[in-house]
Amino acid sequence: MSKIAFIGLGHMGLPMACNLVKAGHEVSGFDLVPSALEQLVAAGGKASNSARDAIEGVQIVVSMLPASRHVEGLYLGDDGLLSYIQAGSLVLECSTIAPDAARKVHAAAAQMGIEMLDAPVSGGTAGAAAGTLTFMTGGAAATLEKAREILAAMGKNIFHAGPAGAGQVAKVCNNQLLAVHMLGTAEAMALGVANGLDPSALAEIMRQSSGGNWSLEKYNPWPGVMENAPASHDYSGGFATELMTKDLGLAQEAAQSTGSSTPMGSLALQLYRLMIKQGKGKLDFSAVQKLFVE
Repeated sequence: MSKIAFIGLGHMGLPMACNLVKAGHEVSGFDLVPSALEQLVAAGGKASNSARDAIEGVQIVVSMLPASRHVEGLYLGDDGLLSYIQAGSLVLECSTIAPDAARKVHAAAAQMGIEMLDAPVSGGTAGAAAGTLTFMTGGAAATLEKAREILAAMGKNIFHAGPAGAGQVAKVCNNQLLAVHMLGTAEAMALGVANGLDPSALAEIMRQSSGGNWSLEKYNPWPGVMENAPASHDYSGGFATELMTKDLGLAQEAAQSTGSSTPMGSLALQLYRLMIKQGKGKLDFSAVQKLFVE
């Protein structure tokens, strides 16, 4: 089993780190929130006083941070973590960040003789807890093979998207599509209910028909249609609207850098920004249903 440093023990990072412990790995974690460290220790991991402390004696580093600036701040610069990680070590950067930011960290890691994958995830907090995440990885195929056992302890599906930054590109494309079909689902549900249809019956008809999609299958935004969906629990838990908004912004940055036309993604970003302005940023992203019924 491996000695692993895990930096960032938030809603996603903590259950991921705990699954590594369950798989028999020795995990040293660091987070700015003391309660997160306490939960890791309760699960059998070790708490570190700093990120530098966490990487002492390990050759695998996993990070799960909120945004590009946090990742660049952690790894880059004269006092960045890459200056202290041993050459030959493996970095698995699982945050969702801008593809260009991922490529920048990749390049710096390569100069230090450190192997790296950008490996953002899909599956939400439930997938993180269950160890069924999907990893979309960017980097060398040989590096992925070295990392596969570690990733498999946290996820069920592991994809090689391509070279450095490709994992991030795949992630923002996926989340843009997720936002678009969630919006379409919410709009259609509201239209049907306003015209007298039972929401559960409508959802099942569309699910089994040509309008079927993941939001209808797994994550219906109408309260009461799916018992375990966030919509049936006041839109609590799940994937926060503010995080979806961040990812849609990253998708627009990627589109801008390549001159790609993404009108649906642009509209989705504006609608989710409206949700934040309405004070709904902490609610699950399926709370976009509220735009069509309030």
